[in-house]
Amino acid sequence: MTSTTAGAGAPDARVLRRDTQLCISLSGRPSNIGTKFHNYLYNELGIDFVYKAFSTADLPAAVAGIRALGIRGAGISMPFKEDVIELVDVMHDSAAAIDSVNTIVNEDGILHAYNTDYQAAANLLRERALPRDYSVVVSGSGGMAKAVVAALRDEGYTDTAVIARNEQTGRALAERYGFTWQPELGAARPDLLVNTTPVGMAGGPDADGLPFPPAAIDEAKAAFDVVAMPARTPLISAFDGRPVITGAQVIALQAAEQFVLYTGVRPSDAQITAASEFSRS
Repeated sequence: MTSTTAGAGAPDARVLRRDTQLCISLSGRPSNIGTKFHNYLYNELGIDFVYKAFSTADLPAAVAGIRALGIRGAGISMPFKEDVIELVDVMHDSAAAIDSVNTIVNEDGILHAYNTDYQAAANLLRERALPRDYSVVVSGSGGMAKAVVAALRDEGYTDTAVIARNEQTGRALAERYGFTWQPELGAARPDLLVNTTPVGMAGGPDADGLPFPPAAIDEAKAAFDVVAMPARTPLISAFDGRPVITGAQVIALQAAEQFVLYTGVRPSDAQITAASEFSRS
């Protein structure tokens, strides 16, 4: 890999070359977080890569472009995490186990699929060390829900329900991991509330909304919100003084694992923290 001439910590001073490796993201609502995170670390570590966020209305064409143009890697976000499966060549265990892709790595035209969301969720649940006998509800049944539900099962949470208006996807997700499905929370008052929907996402139609009823939020002991922008979503803000796992934490850990897959270089914990802080500045 060719080193850049820019000094460490100067993300805007880089010079792109013919051989600079390109990595991208594909998202329904692109943000600057991943772009700033990866480019900060490329510069910090002197790696001749550049990262750019995209959206698309033609996912097959976009993925074909990754292959045809030799794009090294792609982060895959909502709503493409499941639809992209039929477009890749190799499903690695992290993606195949939950039928959801958040990372593509291009190895000489062969597209390898991974899911670093799962590992980030599992690591954060382990670090937070909430009681495993907590009752849990997970709102949502999409790609991110699959990663979190799998992580909950693997980290020892057994009293878990998936809340989803779509019975087909919600029930299938819940039953796959030995959990239950319900269309709405109702009168239940679980200990841990997990949001994997876009409710609370900046710029979205429900940016100011809460994914759970206020009464359930008041009585819950902890919250896990995968929405990364803003870091303090309405749900996280409502849990002042109680344990939380934020989308900002998830996105930093999963992006660090993507960085390793793309470059073969593992940043230090301090570098990951600095990149995360820069990505949100």
